[in-house]
This record gives sequence, C-alpha cells and structure tokens, in this order.
Amino acid sequence: MFEKRKHTMFARWDRMAKAFTRCGREISIAVKSGGDNPDYNPSLRRAIQNARAVNMPKDNIAKAIKKASGADAVDYETVYYEGYGPHGIAIMVETATDNQNRTVANVRLIFRKNGGNVGTTGSVAYMFVRQGVFTLQAQDRDEEELELDLMDFGLEELEHDQNADNEPVLVVRTAFTDFNTMSNGLESLDINPISSITEFTPTATTELSEDQMVEVLALIDKLEQDDDVQRVFHTLA
Repeated sequence: MFEKRKHTMFARWDRMAKAFTRCGREISIAVKSGGDNPDYNPSLRRAIQNARAVNMPKDNIAKAIKKASGADAVDYETVYYEGYGPHGIAIMVETATDNQNRTVANVRLIFRKNGGNVGTTGSVAYMFVRQGVFTLQAQDRDEEELELDLMDFGLEELEHDQNADNEPVLVVRTAFTDFNTMSNGLESLDINPISSITEFTPTATTELSEDQMVEVLALIDKLEQDDDVQRVFHTLA
C-alpha cells in the first residue's frame, strides 16, 4: 500500500513538473513576442493565467519572466508535428523547442517505438479544427446573459465541465480567428479566465477496443513526457 501511494505521489509530482515546464516555455515565447510587462502584452497575461491555473507558484512565474527577458534567454519557438498512432489514430504534437533537430528526432523515435509514424505537414491537420478555448469560473453566472454577451465576440460553444478539483467551470469555444476578439471581449466584461489556450479539436473521432486504446494512449503518454512537447491532440474517442 505504501509503495502504491509513493508511486501515485511521484506521478503527481511528475505531472506538476511537466505542467510548470510547459507554462515556463509559454511565458518565454510570450515575453519574446511582446515584452515582459503583462499590462502591455496580452500573450503574457494569458500565459500567466495558464500558469496560475496549474498552481504554478508566483515566485516561479516571476523567475520565468525574468529569465525570458534576460540576455541569455533561451529562444523557444512553437513547432507542430503530425502523424498517425496505432490503428490509424491521427495525432498532432505541439512543441516549444530551441533545437528542432533534437525535437523532431525525439518525436520520430517515440512514434516509431510505439507503433506510429510521423507524417508530412498537412497529413492529418485537415482532420482538426483550431479553436480558442477559455475556461471560466462557473459560480454566480447567469449563463443566458453570458452567452448573449459572448456571441458578440465570436462564441461558438458554451460548455459545462469540471476542473482538476471537480469544481464546475464553463468552457467557451471560439474559432481560432476570433481568439483575440474573445480575449479582449472577456476583458471588457471584467471576466478573468482561469485559462486561455488554442487547441486542435478533431472533426471526427475513432472508437477502438480497450486493448487498442491502451496502445494509442501509451504513445500519447510517451509524447507528453518529452520535455519539448507542450500538448498532444488526437482523434481517439
């Protein structure tokens, strides 16, 4: 029992460390693109929101901003890789890398060792729609009024969900082209999102047997463990 609890604790810490690394790189990219003052850099404001959403300590956020604005800051860029997992599941991999040669080699190796293969640009992207996704606190909100307000800023869907603590949240989805419009619209309504991201939503999903799902999820897990990988999107139901 103790060994099981210890394993669970280490797994939780690993996920937290990975989340902090992902947020640190998002902050770095935002600082590079618009400076280190969140008052004048919407991308940095969103990156800070997302860091807070995964409980990244304030000191860590401040250090990440300071490091990203220093003369020796690592120059990260966002690069996407596309491929297929076992049983024809389409996968898109978002990375933040300072060395594309290293990253593509690692991604290819993970795909190959786990029954998949990397494709060319555009080989699976057509199976996804890129959306803006904003997570909001659900408490004390008049949903009908909120929905009407957000339609002016490009609202496509308003969904119910739960956060990691099983608390109710609202998920706002927009077209990718309306991401900044919605972000500015929420700000004009004095609504501070818990998180603001873009993601690739599959236009159709594939159902697999339990054994087949295990194979696909093993590949996704290995990809998500790689230091350069930010997020993984797929068509698995």
